[in-house]
Amino acid sequence: MENATCDCSNCKYRELVLTNLKDEEINSLCDFKKEKFYKKGEIIVKEGDPVVDFFYLKSGLVKNYFYNQIGKEQIISIGTPMNFVSLLTVFSEPYHKFRVSALTDSVICCIRMDKIKSIALNNGQFAVGLIEKMSKNTDEIILQKLMLSMKNMRGRIAYILLFFAEKINHSYSYEIPLRRKEIAQLIDLTPENVIRTLSEFSKENIIKLEGEKITLKDIKKLKKICELG
Repeated sequence: MENATCDCSNCKYRELVLTNLKDEEINSLCDFKKEKFYKKGEIIVKEGDPVVDFFYLKSGLVKNYFYNQIGKEQIISIGTPMNFVSLLTVFSEPYHKFRVSALTDSVICCIRMDKIKSIALNNGQFAVGLIEKMSKNTDEIILQKLMLSMKNMRGRIAYILLFFAEKINHSYSYEIPLRRKEIAQLIDLTPENVIRTLSEFSKENIIKLEGEKITLKDIKKLKKICELG
């Protein structure tokens, strides 16, 4: 983990993340802000850790997850660049309820929570913007879980392959960001089901697999499976 210097006033992410802030509020942030680099697989925050910082992801991919009663890992969501990390409990609990770890090498911007709360108390537009982002984040997680729960095995795999392509990589040819086991945890299947379905899609010439690289060849058919599955 390495710290990097930052300049909030010239940050290209300012208007995407820290909206509705006055110039003096932006200028004061650097005293309460630091950037941290996390290697692939490194834990960013664990359940039970005190909520000290407010995080957003500048680059890379992260996963929010927890361990259920039988010790099985359950992925809640995938965090993508220019999104807040661990918004689910930072304002409702003094301690984190979920884990966050890096799926790829990632850069996280950490802002002291007491500073964020202080600005929110004095800047209503900023506070409303935070609420809107938190609501959108929660809506996306709930809607994805509901959508997946209504699909069969092939429909779930088709959905997640399209999600990786269109929402994360913005390409129909990409490196799969999750291990087969993690894909299974995200869409509530077994790793064996994931491996078997990917093999079926490959034999049907819907996708092409080359190690961790995947190319979606028949996108129309994949979308049909996703829609009807």
